[in-house]
Formats: sequence, C-alpha cells, structure tokens
Amino acid sequence: MSRTFCSSVITKPTETTPSSPVEQSPSASASEHAVANVVEGNLKSRTWDDHRLTADQLQFRSLASDFAENELLPFAAQWDEQKHFPVEVFRKAAKLGFGGIFCGHDVGGSSLTRADGAVIFEALAYADVSTTAYLTIHNMCASLIERFGTEEQRQEFLPELTSMELLSSYCLTEPNSGSDAASLQTTAKRKEGSTDYVLNGEKAFISGGGVSDVYLVMARTGEPGPKGISCFLVEKDTKGLSFGRQEDKLGWRSQPTSSVILEDVKVPERNLIGKEGEGFTIAMSALDGGRINIATCSVGGAQFCVDAAQGYVSSRKQFGKAIIDFQNTQFKLADMLTSVQASRFMVANAATALDSKSPWASASAAMAKRFATDECYLVANDALQLHGGYGYLKDYAVERYVRDLRVHTILEGTNEIMRVVMARHMIKSQI
Repeated sequence: MSRTFCSSVITKPTETTPSSPVEQSPSASASEHAVANVVEGNLKSRTWDDHRLTADQLQFRSLASDFAENELLPFAAQWDEQKHFPVEVFRKAAKLGFGGIFCGHDVGGSSLTRADGAVIFEALAYADVSTTAYLTIHNMCASLIERFGTEEQRQEFLPELTSMELLSSYCLTEPNSGSDAASLQTTAKRKEGSTDYVLNGEKAFISGGGVSDVYLVMARTGEPGPKGISCFLVEKDTKGLSFGRQEDKLGWRSQPTSSVILEDVKVPERNLIGKEGEGFTIAMSALDGGRINIATCSVGGAQFCVDAAQGYVSSRKQFGKAIIDFQNTQFKLADMLTSVQASRFMVANAATALDSKSPWASASAAMAKRFATDECYLVANDALQLHGGYGYLKDYAVERYVRDLRVHTILEGTNEIMRVVMARHMIKSQI
C-alpha cells in the first residue's frame, strides 16, 4: 500500500517554462544535439534502475525529474555565470513538498524518509548540483528543528521554512575550527539578570550567508570540548548579526557563501534548540543526514556527466568513426557508470541505515560520503576528458559539474575525517 505523504508532493507544477533541457545556440553542433538527446532521455526515465525503488519513490523521482527539467536545467549555466540565487525557484520546489522533506505534515512537511530524500535530491542534482546542494542544507536545518526543537519552536518556524518563505543556514565551521568542530570558539553566555544568551564569534563558509533568514548556530555555553556546545536559532534581523563579503568560489556559484559574524547578539532562551550541552550531538546528528545528501548530489551530478559523455562520443568522429566505437571509450564509459551505480547503492544503504537507526548509521553515512564524492568527482573529470578540448569550454555543461562536485570531498566533513569516523567505528566494534 502506498504511504501517505504531503499532498503537495504529488501535485505537478502548474507553471513551467518550456525549453530544451540543455541550452543551445542557433549554431549548435550535432554533438551538442546528441548530448541533449541522451540527457533528456535519461532525465525522464531510467528503467534499468527501477527495481530497487518503491512505487512511491518512482513517483517522487518522476516529479523531481519533471521539475529539474523545466525549472533547473535550462537556467543552471546562467545562474552559475551570474552567481544568481534562485529564491523563487526554491519556493516553487517547496510547493511540491521539497522544502520540508523530513518534517511532519502538521507544519507543511512531507514526512518522508532519508531513502526517499535521496531519490529526490539525486533527480534534482542531475540538473543543477549547486542549487540542489543548498536545498539539502535547508532541509537539514528544518529537520534539525523537527527532531530536536520544542513543539513551540516547530510551530513557530517550520511552516515558513517548509514553504521556503524563510531560508535557513547551518553554522558550525569557524575560521580556526574546521575538521576539529569540537574546538569551536563562538560563545553563548547568559546575560546578567536575564534568561537571554549573548553570542559572540564568527562562522565561516556558510551557505546562504547574508541571504538566509534563520541561522542554526553552534556555540560554546560550557566547558571545552563537545559537551560544552549548545545549538541556537538566530534570526537574520537580530541586532549584532552581520555577514562578511560574498566568497568568489570555484563552484557552487548559484548559492551565496559568506562568514556569519556575531557581536553581542542577544538570543532569547526560547531559541535554544535542545538543552544546553547537546549542541555537538545535534550538530553531528545533522551531519549524518547532510553527508548522505551531499553524496546523493554527487551521484546526480555524475550521472549527468555519464549521459553527457555518452551523447558526445556517440556523435563525435575521429579517425573515420565515432569515438564510442573505440573499445577504450566503451571501457571508460562502463567504468564511469559502474562508479556511479556503486555510489548510488552506498547512498541508499546509508539512508536506510539512518532511517532504521542502525548503530552503524554514522559510519555508513561517512562511507557513502567518502566513496561517492571521490568517485563521482572522478567520473565528472573523466567525462570532461572524453569531451577533449570542448569539455574545457563553458559551451558544454560538464565543466560546471566538475567545478560543483569538487567541493563535496571537503564539506560536511572532509573525506579524511570520514576515514577517521569509519576507523573509530571499526575499532569500537572490534572489526
């Protein structure tokens, strides 16, 4: 029997912009048309992979793919070039239930599983990795409030977050605290004679910084180390909250990134998420899902690159025959697709582990993130190589995917830290 979920998720977009899924100039070559045809075919249907999905998930994928084709893919290159943050498109996505995938129906969410979310995010990332990546971060923040917030906090903030009338950012990393998150220096001290907290510090590399309306900030309320960290919800118009310059990045250019600066920022006690001292646990719990999300975005982007490369080598001729007729090219494509499929299965396994609250959920998320982000970046790079010199030009989308996928091995915990997480679980379990 089909599971009950947010009715908006199964409502098709009523207003879409008809356009080819790949932007082409009037003088587009046969190779460009071949790429477009293969990409369009795979965006709409991938029947060889249907066996592993439930009936609901097939519906989610179809809905997300339709949205990606009409609202993301035709504009992704322009957003990248202009560093445009497509807020109105996010709100269109939210009308389909994509703004609160893991939140309850009572606050406008879709109440779906991590495995369901992986299917949706992969389909969206196929069209635009950068824009989808921000959507995953927003969903991570909303789910954090859903899981750890009070009922009052849920009802106050989540309806506008799930509709994406309010945008959110996750604030853990600091200029001097990256991989060693437990050493963060931002402080939250009780204001004398009041129950309010006063926050001081700086967060770095914050997606949505300066644009988001709500910031989930990890700050130190107690002793050094992870047990002294708490989580706060800070609203954008709070006095003392400011932002650094917008970073000029290699990839992820359709989303703003800046430092978040807190100078005597007063936060009421009612905006404490969870209890004092639970912030690090909350942060790491959020990152388990975040790592799966980023791995999923890598899979979606890499699948696009496989399809684009196949389209290109099918029409491009050298030495009298199509490049795809060379066995070396066939072997390369086969290896690329194998890497994507292996990554997809690892993501699905990690999502299922997190849904089932497996004791190996964190390790599974770390493994999926390490493997998928490494392998899928290599797939994108191989796709560029198969395009030859054309792959280095912005006329072809693969160069953007290479740039967007590169950062995935760094954020949500570097892949070196993923190995630390896995090793600790191995040692603890004496495997």
